[in-house]
Amino acid sequence: MHDSPRLVSDVMTHTVVAVGRDAPFKDIVRLMGQWRVSALPVLEGEGRVVGVVSEADLLPKEEFRDSDPDSFVQRTRLPDLAKAGGLTAQDLMTAPAVTVHADATLARAARIMAQHRVRRLPVVDREGMLDGVVSRGDLLKVFLRKDEDIAGEIRREIVGHLRPASADPIRVEVAEGVVTLSGRLRDRSLVPVVARLVRAVEGVVDVEFRLDPGPAHGDAR
Repeated sequence: MHDSPRLVSDVMTHTVVAVGRDAPFKDIVRLMGQWRVSALPVLEGEGRVVGVVSEADLLPKEEFRDSDPDSFVQRTRLPDLAKAGGLTAQDLMTAPAVTVHADATLARAARIMAQHRVRRLPVVDREGMLDGVVSRGDLLKVFLRKDEDIAGEIRREIVGHLRPASADPIRVEVAEGVVTLSGRLRDRSLVPVVARLVRAVEGVVDVEFRLDPGPAHGDAR
C-alpha cells in the first residue's frame, strides 16, 4: 500500500472562493487580492464550473486603457480587446474551464497545467460541480515528504520484489529526496526499469546507482 500523496484529492484545497457569471470586474479584483489567488472559478446554478477568470483575463483592461489599437493589434489581439471592455465574469472568463477530477494522479494534473499554462485547476466531480482547487504549490507538496518515508516505500514496493534478481540485498539511502541504490544486481538489464520505478515514487528528486559489477543475466557466477 502506498503511503505518499498520489491523487489530486490528497493535496487539493477544499475551501474555494468562486464567483458567479454576473460578478463585477472590481469584485473579482478585490477577491483575488483578499484571498491571494491568481484565478477564480466561475459558477452557475448549484455550483457547476462554467469558466475561470484569471489575472491574465483582467490585464487587458489596463493594457488597452489609454490606447487606440491599430489595425494589426485589432486583428491579432481581438480576444484581448474584447476582454478589455468586459464588465463581468461572464465577459472576462476563459471558457470552457480547464478542470481536473479529484481521482486524477498528480502527474496528470501537472501535465494539464503545463499544457494549458495555468497555475490553478478547479477540481470537479463527474457532473462538473466544484469540489475544490489544486495549484502548482499543492503539487509540489510531495517534495516535502520525509526521506525515511521515501526510503521505506522503495524498500517495500520495489527492492523487496527484486529477488532473486539481486545477488545481495540492495541498500536504499535517501538524502534530500535523492535516492542512492547500492549493492549487486545479477541482471544488469533491470537497472533502467528500477530507475524508472524509483523516479515514479512521490517525492523522489533523483536516483543514483552505486551497484557493484555482477555477472550479466544468464552468466555463471
